Amino acid sequence: MAKEFEIRLSGSGGQGLILSARILAAALVAEGLNVAQSQSYEPTSRGGLSRSDLVVSDGEVDYPLITALDYLIIMDQIAANASTDLLKSDAVVIIDSTRVTSPPQGGFKICSFPLTEIARKTGSGRVANMVALGVLVAAGGPCKPESVEQAVADLAPEGFQELNLKAFREGSRLASPDTAAGPSAAVYIV
Repeated sequence: MAKEFEIRLSGSGGQGLILSARILAAALVAEGLNVAQSQSYEPTSRGGLSRSDLVVSDGEVDYPLITALDYLIIMDQIAANASTDLLKSDAVVIIDSTRVTSPPQGGFKICSFPLTEIARKTGSGRVANMVALGVLVAAGGPCKPESVEQAVADLAPEGFQELNLKAFREGSRLASPDTAAGPSAAVYIV
């Protein structure tokens, strides 16, 4: 039987969630996995609910849409409760505490970091999506950091590769159990 898992990146329009999902999908494919990606967003270009989903399998993807989330990134309060009913009991939920003041409640694991604030300190608040990817890879481990770094180099907008890589690495450092700022700095609800 194929190993399969599901990831959703959610927030508001303009946060780079679709780019993040494309980068993560490329990293997963580079590791030999099959990925079905879909996205949904409201007609407003900025501020409306936006999400990008990945269904990942080491075999064929049987159904290309999300049914039970293993990983969820929430980048804005508008998306905080939009996916709660889809979360598995052992899911990893990563939230941006800068923009999410009322996170979803449940028995899943919540990792909370001020992602937008950290992105600003890295060079631009616009790379909070890359900080979130770094946290996801370090805390959840759906793929190797090197695979994501290569995908960032390949897919990030020209002239922004280094800033995106820096933000990704900062997110990885935050969630790494090997650093002083590791998981103990996050809020975990089990």
